[in-house]
Amino acid sequence: MKNRASIGIACVSLCLLSGGALAREASDQRKELVQWMIGLERSWAEQACGKPSVLQELLAADFHGTSPKGTRYDKPAEVPASDPATLHADCRLLEADVRFFGENVAVIYGAESSVAPLPEGKHERRCLAWTDTWLKRNGKWQIIAVQDARMECAVP
Repeated sequence: MKNRASIGIACVSLCLLSGGALAREASDQRKELVQWMIGLERSWAEQACGKPSVLQELLAADFHGTSPKGTRYDKPAEVPASDPATLHADCRLLEADVRFFGENVAVIYGAESSVAPLPEGKHERRCLAWTDTWLKRNGKWQIIAVQDARMECAVP
């Protein structure tokens, strides 16, 4: 009888320990996923400053977005050409908060800023607040929808 109790306790202990290890592994994988998503969001924000485009990888084929002016747009068919006259400077990802809704949906609430060229050689800092909806489909995470809004830039 004592032997069975010992075996039972050992089995329960082993299950609890392995469950904790699995939870840590899942947590570590989630942290890596969040870092990867934020890295891509940062790359997208930096495109206005002439960094390489990530849109073809980042946006799903059925992507749909809403610009700060309220116009709707689809995924660009090709990588937009970079015009040196319209390049922004000091592109920054200010914040990105990732929230998961189940195993296949994530929403990232973020903000970014850049310095945009204006006519007559002037410049203006522009700030955006945005919400990006990510979907994991066929094992691949991509953005399916975005909503961008201009906001007042905080005074440094």
